[in-house]
Amino acid sequence: MCSSQNCVLSDKKQYRERAMALGKRPLELSRRRLAHLAIGGAFAAAAPSLRAQARQVSWEQTMPEGSTSYVYVGARTTKERNARGDGLNVYRMDNASGEWTHLQLLGDLVNPSFLAFDRTRRFLYTVHGDLSDITAMAIDPADGKLRVINRQSTEGKNPVHLAIDPSNRFVVVANHITSTLALLPRNDDGSLGAVIDLVKLEGKIGPHRVEQPFAKPHQVEFDPSGKFIVVPDKGLDLVFTYRIDAEKSKLVQAVPPVRSREGAGPRHVAFHPAGKLAYVVNELDSTVTAYRFDPANGALTPLQVVSAVLDTYTGDSRAAEIAVSADGRYVYASNRGNDSIGIFAIDAANGRLSSVGWTLSGGKTPRFFALAVSDRYLFAANEDSDTVAMFNRTVDGRLVATDKVVKVGSPVCILFRQA
Repeated sequence: MCSSQNCVLSDKKQYRERAMALGKRPLELSRRRLAHLAIGGAFAAAAPSLRAQARQVSWEQTMPEGSTSYVYVGARTTKERNARGDGLNVYRMDNASGEWTHLQLLGDLVNPSFLAFDRTRRFLYTVHGDLSDITAMAIDPADGKLRVINRQSTEGKNPVHLAIDPSNRFVVVANHITSTLALLPRNDDGSLGAVIDLVKLEGKIGPHRVEQPFAKPHQVEFDPSGKFIVVPDKGLDLVFTYRIDAEKSKLVQAVPPVRSREGAGPRHVAFHPAGKLAYVVNELDSTVTAYRFDPANGALTPLQVVSAVLDTYTGDSRAAEIAVSADGRYVYASNRGNDSIGIFAIDAANGRLSSVGWTLSGGKTPRFFALAVSDRYLFAANEDSDTVAMFNRTVDGRLVATDKVVKVGSPVCILFRQA
């Protein structure tokens, strides 16, 4: 990651101290470090129980020599967003070390703010935040570089998320500002057709005077079976479940939506790999809700709400991204303002969450993060510090900061593809 002009090193002493505080030696904190933690939000979880002091896994011992991945980083680019991004960047990553090497910049793309692969991973799609478009691109199998195929309207304002169905025939898009879900056909050559269905989300708006003036679908996520699409709506405090009627090329509501707490602002959902649990991060009140998920009909039943931020943090913060580890043992949630990533253990018996701790995100405003290389790493996209920070995961799910930080203007989405 630090072999080109796109890479910068953060202060090694700070990272060393953070690793000691949150990973290997959590009980031995210097006065200077304690002061830093107090300023950053009083991370009381920096002194966890002895049970959490597990050794850091040596991933290099299990990594095939010379194995690499391609990395695709979307960014905000417009002055209306106070953005400093320059488009869609492509990197090559050494899986053993986590080092990134820059390969390509598609600089003519405006706000390529969320990305998705097709089911063959031969094509990449991006929505253009604050605009009304989606772009299809082909991936060169030899070097991972991108070639634009075509562009289509989403028939809505500010498309913020997209997903491709298991049959690889359809793309679903959430239009955040116009309160709609769009369905587009996907062709064998990767190109996209015009919108074939547009569904308006409706309901009672939430109480937040600024953020909840109307329905605001923020994500379209297929459950592990691929039968259902779960849609957290920030404006209505609802989580919808839809399915695709392939014969009629229509989006159909599967069950009545489940209501969250007033003013919670459901933003993103992540499924347990077993397919019977889902976890929703609520942006406005910085919480995570655990749900039972019925894979037969798509119904969600809430079972727990936990804070996404440490209870000693008293400032303003907005939750952003959520992910479940591939082994189904941990949930991760990022916080903007608190600038942290919360770590929660999943009870194997009932799906409930318990706090493992919090880790500083290594920058400002972690709008997005992604687990990579069999969940050996976590990469945090710190939008307002223009960095992607790399963390190692320990065997107990904790995050240990490294000195690897890639300089990327206003990063908001990261995808990985094995080379």
